[in-house]
Amino acid sequence: MTESAETRDDAAASGGGGSSSRNWLGALGLERPEQRAWALYHWASGAFATIVMAAMLPIYFHDVAAATLPDNLRTAYWGYMTSFALALVAVAAPVLGILADNQGIKKRLLAGFTALGVVATALLYFVHRGDWGFALILFLVGNIGYFGGTLFYDSLLPSLAGPSEIDRVSTAGFALGYVGGGLLLAINLVCVLKPELVGYADKGAAVRGAFVSAAVWWGVFSVPILRRVKEPPRAPSQYPSSGAVVASFLTLRDTFRQVRHYKQLLIFLVAFWFYSDGFGTIIKMATIYGREIGVGTTDLIGSLLLVQFLGIPATFAFGQIAKRIGARPSIMITLVIYSCICALGYFMTESWQFWVLAGLVALVQGGCQALSLSLYASLIPLSKASEFYGFISVSARFAGIVGPLLFGIVAQITGQGRLSILFLISFFVIGMVLLAKVDLVEGARVATETEAKLRAARGET
Repeated sequence: MTESAETRDDAAASGGGGSSSRNWLGALGLERPEQRAWALYHWASGAFATIVMAAMLPIYFHDVAAATLPDNLRTAYWGYMTSFALALVAVAAPVLGILADNQGIKKRLLAGFTALGVVATALLYFVHRGDWGFALILFLVGNIGYFGGTLFYDSLLPSLAGPSEIDRVSTAGFALGYVGGGLLLAINLVCVLKPELVGYADKGAAVRGAFVSAAVWWGVFSVPILRRVKEPPRAPSQYPSSGAVVASFLTLRDTFRQVRHYKQLLIFLVAFWFYSDGFGTIIKMATIYGREIGVGTTDLIGSLLLVQFLGIPATFAFGQIAKRIGARPSIMITLVIYSCICALGYFMTESWQFWVLAGLVALVQGGCQALSLSLYASLIPLSKASEFYGFISVSARFAGIVGPLLFGIVAQITGQGRLSILFLISFFVIGMVLLAKVDLVEGARVATETEAKLRAARGET
């Protein structure tokens, strides 16, 4: 019996694997082929997030590419480049996002940024001892590709999932990102520990091979979203007589003005900016900080594997906790734990302690992000979900600049990265104070009333 065309299409959309892959992806909430293809991009880009951003490149940069630099400068330069990459994306993203809406080119921009990131990641293979400048440039370009691609990937979600589906589909994407990145990291960890088994000359060659594998993984598993997800309809420009770039800036101005009218939403956004910068900095700087204080390569990569796989059930567990006590108290719990992670990180001296802290991060990382987006959804009118999700995505990029930059400055001034981690506690404390001030009932009321007015203006009941 031959396979039906519909079955083949579904398998292609989900990255292959036929009915079995559809079954388990459907269990995650990815019920339609285009949703599976969309979520698979998280699986694809998770290779860059784990191999390049979090695990192997920070270690390789510290031990090989920047081996000629003092320890504190290795940490400082890594932090500076991380902030610079986020700054470039944050400045360009609002205009690119509006251009993509008005011109109907989201998928083309997604493909372009992905290709940029894939090429930069593959070129890391040619980084050797002392090539810290070359490594930082490729890291910069790779980050631009990653964050730029993520922006347009996120912007496709509202066209694939209705209001009742969006949280489930988004969470499933996070879960696939954990699994995909963790699986490739596990494979490459074996190669690094036993390079002779796979034909590498030494561990250095195995790490450089890991960069190539991340590029191939990212590129191959990005194909389904480009093939199977349709380009959303163009959004007509509010300023058709202006040039495309000018119109984009004018539209961005209007979006910011709208956000200012939602007082509770704005308070939440500022809170989110602070605490998301805190946990984002932990993610970006943990490995190179651990390497600076002497944690071994196997322990660093192994603990990050723990984060990848423990993070999946922990994320769903926090979803259940939120059902019992609410999203805001659940987020508060994660922020208290993050503050403890920073305090304990300051005193860390042994490798086993890094494992413990990694386990704590795994418990709260996914839950904090997923619940923050759910809480945000309750404060915005449904008809403007795409616009407001785009706004939080872009604004979070700006907020993410400060933490790594501060980490680098403190490390350079004090001669060590240890003091930097204490400064991150303030990000979580400020976030908690502001989050406690948000009147969720009032915010939801304003969002509901605005939605009713928008529907009435469109003649809907």
